[in-house]
Amino acid sequence: MKGMGEAGEACPFEFNFDETTFKPGDTVSYRVNGSLEGFPFVGTLLEVHGDHVIIAGDPAHPDTRYRGTRESRPLVDYSQI
Repeated sequence: MKGMGEAGEACPFEFNFDETTFKPGDTVSYRVNGSLEGFPFVGTLLEVHGDHVIIAGDPAHPDTRYRGTRESRPLVDYSQI
């Protein structure tokens, strides 16, 4: 999330943007379509499948899971939010 903080401030997250190396526990930047398009979200991969991933995207609600596409920045459908 470059450019979102103070000048010279580093992002506090280490993201995996290589979908070929995704594994549970990785931190990813994911997107949501619809009215939230363009906003960056941070989540932790819980499951990695051939064509999708399962993301824990809300630390306050650990049972909340989102299904996202398997690409460098997974896409979650707005209907899941």
